[in-house]
Amino acid sequence: MTGPTEEELEQRALELKVQELRERKASRLFSGRVDFLLSAPQLKFLPEPTVPEIAFCGRSNVGKSSLLNALTGRKSIARASVTPGRTQELNYFEIGMADPNVPDGKSLFRLVDMPGYGFAKAPVKVVERWKKLVRTYLRGRQVLARNLVLVDSRHGLKEVDREMMKMLDEAAVGYRIVLTKTDKIKASELERVANRIADESRKHPAAFPTLHLTSSEKGMGIEALRAAVVEDALGASYFDN
Repeated sequence: MTGPTEEELEQRALELKVQELRERKASRLFSGRVDFLLSAPQLKFLPEPTVPEIAFCGRSNVGKSSLLNALTGRKSIARASVTPGRTQELNYFEIGMADPNVPDGKSLFRLVDMPGYGFAKAPVKVVERWKKLVRTYLRGRQVLARNLVLVDSRHGLKEVDREMMKMLDEAAVGYRIVLTKTDKIKASELERVANRIADESRKHPAAFPTLHLTSSEKGMGIEALRAAVVEDALGASYFDN
């Protein structure tokens, strides 16, 4: 069995260089303006749909707040609640500036921290309210560019994750699956979990084909995910400038 050809090695080196440049540009964007905008307990409180939105969802205690903090390079832009399942609103964050000369003007895009799901201690009425809020948001938000479904790598997909994936499929909202806390699991087990999830995700029409393996604590996979988020929000052409 022969190894890669010289052309293949050169192509791979070029791809790595391009990805490195993309990650640098995405990091520069996130090193600028990152502001909390508002919390919306109901759809009528949503901000005007003027810029693309990237939403984050996942089971309670999946590490969503930590991931948002890592992506934005802030320590507490998204508060990690002491009580999992406490977030019951859509929390909005402004990213970047459309006009660098107007610091408080229109942003480039927004991140949306969605209510956590699957928390056993949440009252039934609260859970139903969350579901209605999330389902209506997903189906009716035209500026929603991508959803990120966070999955704890130690536990893999649960039924509540599958319900969310089905909801996204039905709403025709494209989504990326992001494995969190990958530093808390052995490499061999991580590979098995990732392969199982990748196989299952192929059955979902709205699922992005590539998994993201991340650790907010160690910084693993954060730069690549940051670049992916920017591309989802602003398009690949953003990196051409």
